[in-house]
Amino acid sequence: MDINDLETVINPFFWTEHEKSVSVCLYVGEYKTEIFLAREEEGFEGNGYDWASLAHVFLEEQKPELIDIVRFDPEGSMFCAYSSDAEALKTFIISFKEACENENLIQDLFSRAELD
Repeated sequence: MDINDLETVINPFFWTEHEKSVSVCLYVGEYKTEIFLAREEEGFEGNGYDWASLAHVFLEEQKPELIDIVRFDPEGSMFCAYSSDAEALKTFIISFKEACENENLIQDLFSRAELD
């Protein structure tokens, strides 16, 4: 898959290449905000940390082979995952985006996410 196809598939997440690693990020607040509204009273806001909590549950349950390869570095306004293994990060983000588009799956995963 070339980078243009990847960017289309993972949109609104975006891919960035660095000298020794790659990252995939999302500016929060524009995509799938309804996921987090379901647990707003518990303190979830849909910020970068909340996305990282959701992504962590996703990795544990759906892609456990990537747990030690894909890392998270969220901020308040941005979710960011990174790795020195570009193929592993591509596998993660393509499958995570598919999960985000599956309403039942993503709500189920999010039910086990914990506030950071």
